Amino acid sequence: MEIIKISWNFFQNEILGMHWLNRLIGDLLTLFGLDITKKVGGSIQFFLYDTIKIMVLLSVLILFISYIQSYFPPERTKKILNGFHGIIANIIAALLGTVTPFCSCSSIPLFIGFISAGLPLGVTFSFLISSPMVDLGSLVLLMSIFGWKVAIAYVLLGLMIAIAGGSLIEKMHLDNYVEEFIRNGTSSHVIQEKLCFKERMNYAGEQVLSTVKKVGPYVLVGVAIGSFIHNWIPEDFIVRILGTGNSLGVILATVAGIPMYADIFGTIPIAEALLAKGAQLGVVLSFMMAVTTLSLPSLIMLRKAVKPQLLTIFIAICTGGIILVGYFFNVIQSYLV
Repeated sequence: MEIIKISWNFFQNEILGMHWLNRLIGDLLTLFGLDITKKVGGSIQFFLYDTIKIMVLLSVLILFISYIQSYFPPERTKKILNGFHGIIANIIAALLGTVTPFCSCSSIPLFIGFISAGLPLGVTFSFLISSPMVDLGSLVLLMSIFGWKVAIAYVLLGLMIAIAGGSLIEKMHLDNYVEEFIRNGTSSHVIQEKLCFKERMNYAGEQVLSTVKKVGPYVLVGVAIGSFIHNWIPEDFIVRILGTGNSLGVILATVAGIPMYADIFGTIPIAEALLAKGAQLGVVLSFMMAVTTLSLPSLIMLRKAVKPQLLTIFIAICTGGIILVGYFFNVIQSYLV
């Protein structure tokens, strides 16, 4: 049992967490005369380490996930979802959301296509919620920083929000609050070619380049913010605002995350720095969920497809679910970290 524990810790810290890279960067900066125990040196080390680590993991994960995604083009996904009904359909839609694009804006066109294809509204919303909030990449990256317990709990609770949110919207019979041109649209049937291994790998490689170009700037901004928090903001300030002493920390973090736009790869460095400074786990994770699921650009895009009443209900359901999950994480934090 001890051997398994040691092996897992090595895998999590040195393979996923790439702690060896942090030590190497620290040694190189010291060699060039920078004191990594000071603010400037520590900021540079944090920035270089997190940027390289996230971009390497991001590239590997996208290659793997895109290869899987090549088996689930939109037309095939629609066929799969059409074969299920009720809560099972919501569960399948939420699970399919884990192997689709990484940001909320990328999910909107698929969401519109699913509605035009005649899929139940609640099912499409389960997909829309889970796609940016929970994906296979987030599971691995969260595991590399927060450990497997937090990563699995985050994914499971994210899926629960997606399933419950979609089911609730379905029960409310809100189809009339979808814009008419979307409801009356048609989804053309596209015959999917059977791809060979090389073609799937080429597709995956193209997705890596495309996503890195799109996500890269947000990762750099997120790492820069995380580096600033980690090295320049006093720990007692973070604890006072987002620590156990402030019962409204989860609500503040959720509201603060909504106007921002990033995917989970851009928010993780910020979350990592906040947690290291003493912020509560639930506060950190609710911030991540709000940024990835309720970003302002994605809400503007969604407004083009649905009427204000449905958009408001969607925001309320997601916000309420994220806040509940945040407080739940705060309660169980001692068991996870």
